[in-house]
Amino acid sequence: QVQLVESGGGLVQAGGSVRLSCVASGNIAIIDTMGWYRQGPGNQRELVALITGGGSTMYADSVKGRFTISSDNAKNTMDLQMNSLEPEDTAVYFCGADIRTARWRAGSRYWGQGTQVAVSS
Repeated sequence: QVQLVESGGGLVQAGGSVRLSCVASGNIAIIDTMGWYRQGPGNQRELVALITGGGSTMYADSVKGRFTISSDNAKNTMDLQMNSLEPEDTAVYFCGADIRTARWRAGSRYWGQGTQVAVSS
């Protein structure tokens, strides 16, 4: 069994910063990718930033230059540093990861419970 637990988030003023963290635990053999996704009111869940086990990163256009994703493979953790926050960044942020519970086994997608980020104007 695999669990993802997010922390961080909260209420922040526009222009401010927030750091989100995610810890993966359980029966983990390999983490192929970890990413942050968000779902705003009335919107579908969207990818914010992604990092592979090899350290490659990708960002949604809307957050490039403002958000930075990082990970610690040894600790199975991932962070998202969010700077210059805008009201449009208000959403529930989810940690998602593609994890293999054995090296030879295909990976499965796991999700955290989500953490709220609210940006006031």
